[in-house]
Amino acid sequence: MSSSSAAPGRGEKAEAATAKPPMREALVAAAFQLFTERGYEQTTVDDIVALAGVGRRSFFRYFPSKEDVVFPDHERCLADMTAFLATSGAEHEPVRRVCDAARLVLRMYAENPAFSVQRYRLTKKVPGLRAYELSVVWRYERALAEYLRERFAGRRDGTLQADVIAAAVVAAHNNALRSWLRSDGQGDSSAAVDHALGYVQSAFGVAPAPGPALDEEPDDVVVVVSRRGAPLWRVVQEIETTLGRD
Repeated sequence: MSSSSAAPGRGEKAEAATAKPPMREALVAAAFQLFTERGYEQTTVDDIVALAGVGRRSFFRYFPSKEDVVFPDHERCLADMTAFLATSGAEHEPVRRVCDAARLVLRMYAENPAFSVQRYRLTKKVPGLRAYELSVVWRYERALAEYLRERFAGRRDGTLQADVIAAAVVAAHNNALRSWLRSDGQGDSSAAVDHALGYVQSAFGVAPAPGPALDEEPDDVVVVVSRRGAPLWRVVQEIETTLGRD
């Protein structure tokens, strides 16, 4: 095996871990420039590294494949989501918690609207990228479901509930996110996602039980039996007598 295809050594791994982010960003920028000019399928990794001015090995330090350069932040976001769910306590309502976790994905997209819109347009054109994106979405859904399964352990149909709710959260989030992307990143993405996730929380979340209103007497139901044909004034009189009114 030639040295060019050898696996990176310890020193190279350390270099990759401590390398400055601009090289990673330069690779992403070069890739998308070429995707726009030539098309995704016509662009190779060699083309990308040539434009970025780095070696081929540098590309694979950051991205396992050409597909990964299209979704450069999903691994970080998935790690953030997993950590967020891991810090959950018993005081956190599970459905609200997974909805909040989904908002981390939105935040990633909203950090760079122009790039997010560009990626959305590219993904629509390339079937292979759509399939890759679905695999990424599935990993988010699995992280949510695993958290819910743990919280719902012991419940009847707990696993089923966890999987259904996780799928609903992802569907609601993605519906609002794609609507925002189709509008070229215009408008308030947070409001749209909050609105969509509100449906999930209202359907599956636990609302606090309302307490009795202050200074309000409970409603009573009074049934009065009167003789057929009795005059109306007599019926009214019987109701008033039953209610204890003069």
